[in-house]
Amino acid sequence: MQAELKSLQIDRTKKSPPEPSRWAVRWIIGGVLVFVLLGAARFGYDRLNAATEVAIMRVQAESPAAAGPGVILNATGYIVAAHRIEVASKVVGKILWIGVEKGDKVKAGQPLVRLEDDEYRAQVTQAKGALANLQAKLEELEHGSRPEEIAVARANLNQAKADVEDALVTLNRTKQLVADKVLAKQLLDDAQAKYDNAVAHVNSLQKTLDLAVLGPRQEEVDSMRGQVEQAKGALAYAETEEDNTVITAPVTGTVLERAVEKGEFVTNMNVGDKGAKGYVAAVADLNDLEVELDISQNDFAKLGSKQKGIVTTDAFPDLKYNGYIKEISPEANRQKATVQVKVKVLNPDDHLRPDMNASVAFISDDKQAATGPAARPVVVIPASAIRDNAVFVMLDGKAVQRAVKTGSTNSKGVRIEDGLIGGEDLIVSPPPELKNGDRVRPKQA
Repeated sequence: MQAELKSLQIDRTKKSPPEPSRWAVRWIIGGVLVFVLLGAARFGYDRLNAATEVAIMRVQAESPAAAGPGVILNATGYIVAAHRIEVASKVVGKILWIGVEKGDKVKAGQPLVRLEDDEYRAQVTQAKGALANLQAKLEELEHGSRPEEIAVARANLNQAKADVEDALVTLNRTKQLVADKVLAKQLLDDAQAKYDNAVAHVNSLQKTLDLAVLGPRQEEVDSMRGQVEQAKGALAYAETEEDNTVITAPVTGTVLERAVEKGEFVTNMNVGDKGAKGYVAAVADLNDLEVELDISQNDFAKLGSKQKGIVTTDAFPDLKYNGYIKEISPEANRQKATVQVKVKVLNPDDHLRPDMNASVAFISDDKQAATGPAARPVVVIPASAIRDNAVFVMLDGKAVQRAVKTGSTNSKGVRIEDGLIGGEDLIVSPPPELKNGDRVRPKQA
């Protein structure tokens, strides 16, 4: 145990190793500082000379003949129905039945929607009753008085004449008795009044008989005829309103939209989506389609009335359709600096749908104008490469900005009229912070 404890004791007689000299310490610290400065310089150099990674594509230039025979302009737009009809209701009511769905084929006159018609049928019944009443009165006036009515009037007149004769006898007798002072003068006055009333009654009944024989006045007949015609108009209107509760297709075509559901309320006014519906369905003839294009004012002079073109779609690029300019807007769009043009599609098929993307290659009547020796090569680049009417190309590891003049747009991109000739290394989708002269390097695939 004592041997082990002795081995653990520190031997203070041994000397510690000598400390390094001050010059050695200085050399070591200096060497470390040199390495740190060299690393910082390298880092700063790399930061100052860093190259931005960018996507590069080689600009291709095609001859006008490669773009299509006689093609003078390519433009893109949308297919639209030449005549889209929003079928509205002429009357107000609640939807009882819907007979079509979106995409259904319909024929002109085919019922699309039926409304509840209880109120309209009641109005028809009421109008029929009013007309029948007036027609009966008119017939009564036109036929005049019946023989029985004339006979009654004549009998009343004869009775009145008999009363006059009796009143006259009484009057004469009373006069004599008053003259003989047998009766008072008051009785003579009463007899005279009774006679006068009888005579007046005879005259009145005579006129009644004359009117019965003549019949009603022509003015009364004409007035009643006018009332009958008015009642006929009211009935026709009520029947039309009842018929309008059945909403039919105005043309033969396809249902593009069904805007209502059973139980909804419709009106003959468009009050918006949150209120009653202003129309029940949208119908169009899909055999009458057009391509709606916005042509730049710089290219508008290349086109003319009835200009022919080849229509293609992004969905079916291998299918081509002939067309021609059917409509040119009489005014330009100030904000877009474009003119709207509509191209009628000849012989469309089921592949074409409204609102589908479409491209039109307009063909020149003079094919040499597009394929002759003086024709410029066609350069088309992606729209994402253009920023503020300029592009960036890579030259000697740097981004060089070039101003370009753009032309029409098609499914491949934007046509460049001036600024690029082909063969340039174009920077696609340049970063927003990229500036002219910045170092760049191609992005590795």
